[in-house]
Parts: sequence; C-alpha cells; structure tokens
Amino acid sequence: MESDSRTDRPFARGRAALAAGVLGLLLAVGGCGASGDSSGSNEKAADGKYAPSGERAKAGADAGGAASSAEDRADGKPGGSKAAPEPGAAATHVIRTATLSVEVTSVPKAVAAARGVAEGAGGLVATENTERLDDTYETSHLVLRVPQDRFQEVLRELAGSGKLLSRTSNAKDVTDQVVDVDSRIATQRASVARVRELMDRAEKISDVVALEGELSSRQSDLESLLAQQSSLKDRTSLATITLDLTPPDAPDDDGREEDAGFLDALGGGWGAFVTMLRWVAVAFGAALPFLLTAALALLVWRALSRRGAARAAAPAGTPEKEGTPAS
Repeated sequence: MESDSRTDRPFARGRAALAAGVLGLLLAVGGCGASGDSSGSNEKAADGKYAPSGERAKAGADAGGAASSAEDRADGKPGGSKAAPEPGAAATHVIRTATLSVEVTSVPKAVAAARGVAEGAGGLVATENTERLDDTYETSHLVLRVPQDRFQEVLRELAGSGKLLSRTSNAKDVTDQVVDVDSRIATQRASVARVRELMDRAEKISDVVALEGELSSRQSDLESLLAQQSSLKDRTSLATITLDLTPPDAPDDDGREEDAGFLDALGGGWGAFVTMLRWVAVAFGAALPFLLTAALALLVWRALSRRGAARAAAPAGTPEKEGTPAS
C-alpha cells in the first residue's frame, strides 16, 4: 500500500502543475481581454457616445459652463469684449419742422395729393388756405402733421410733386426739457398727495382752509406742467411741414407782363387822379360855407362903399331922391 501511495504522488503533483498552468493561461487571456475592453471603452468615452452617465453629466456641466461664459462675454460681462448697454437710457426727443415751396401745374390736384400723402403716412392736414389769383390761377398754403419716422419720406414725396422752389428744415432736441417736465410732474404729484393726506388728518377749520388754498395752488401748477408735457409730446411725436403750392407762369408771360405793366400804370394814374379830385371836392365842400359867407360879406361891403361914395359926391343942398341909386 505504501508503494502505491508513493507512486501516485508524482502524478498528483503533475496534475496540480498542469491545472495551475491552465489557470494562469486563462488569467492572462482574461487580462488581455479586459485591457482591450478598457481601452475600447476609453476610446468610446473619448468620442462622447458611450461615456458613463457620471462622465456625461460632468462633460455636460463643463459644456454648459463654457456656453454660459461665452454668453457672458457676448453680453459684455467681465471677460468679454462687448460693452453692456446702460440701463434706463433716456430716449431722444426732437421737434422737426420743414418748409417747402413747390410749383405745380394744377394746384387742386397737388393739394389732394399732399393730403393723401399726409393721411397715408398716418398724419393729418392741420391747416389749408387756398387763394384764387384770377379766373385761371390759384395758390394754396398747407400745414401738415406727420409722424416723426415718416418725416423724410413725406418730404421727398412732396418735393417731387412738382418743381421745388425752396426747402428748409429744422430739428430741435428737447430731451432735457422733456425729462425736466416729467421729473417736475412726478414731484408735483407727490406734493399734491401729501397735501391731501394732511387735509384728511386736519381737524381745525382754519387748517383745512389753509390746506385747500395750498392744494389749489399746487394742483394748478400740476395742470400747467401736464399741459407742457402734452404739448411736447404732440410736437415730438408729429413733425410739422408747411407747404406752399403755386402755379407756373403763363407761356406768353413776357408780352403779358409789358401789357400788364402799362395797364397797371394807367390804372394807377387814373386812380390817383380820381383820388385827388375826390379830396379836392371834399376840401371844397368843407370850405364852401365859409366862401359863401365871405362872398356875401364882400358884396355887402361893396354896396355900402358905393352908397357912401355917392353921397360924398352929390352937391351940397341937393336933396337926394329916395329910391334913386347913387351913380
């Protein structure tokens, strides 16, 4: 029995060595496969497709932070190149006015076209004054109110409606005035509210009367400021265009000007002559009573003078017959 056990020991050791070798080979093959899988997973993670959820979340957070930094730089925050706009920047308030003088072939058609341009731009015709020169020609004076953003467009259309004779435009910045009026209105409203609060708390009649006078004064100031604000708003929201439309000169204007000049001179001279005669007649009528009185006095004086001379020339003692005129 001992001999058999001694004989089996070498075989058992050989099987153990073989099993250990197989196990080592399997472990080596498994390590290589794990290494290959690990490298593949790293490559996939690098591609961003099969990264673990934690890594994907971290990558997303990093990307979001980078995007936020880029947006901050674009908005002008520290680290960016774009300057941030100033908060609460006040708008610019400008009063625009213009004057146009246009020569057109037909004044009524030009007036209708100008009215259509103004109303089409969202404005209105504030004033229209048409004057007829004679049976053929007439002129027109219009005041148009148009929105500020359509001001230049309307000017171009009106100037192109005929032959432009003159054009002037003006722009006045009243931003400071608008801001000042708005600030004063806010202050005045707060003042009125304080006075009303004091009136609610007042118990004496004398205090109520005094507060009513103060409230009336401050309310009047507030209404004046509100009127200024409304006027500024109207003038800054709507621009004013003054348009003069005149007809062209007649084709044979040169010859007519000479005839018209001669006739005008003749008519002016005749008018002056008639006026002079009228004034002479008026003066004569005013002096006529005095002249009649003077003539009558002169006749009486001459008659008396002749009678006195006849008496002086008659011989002494010769009676003068009654009724015989002195010669």
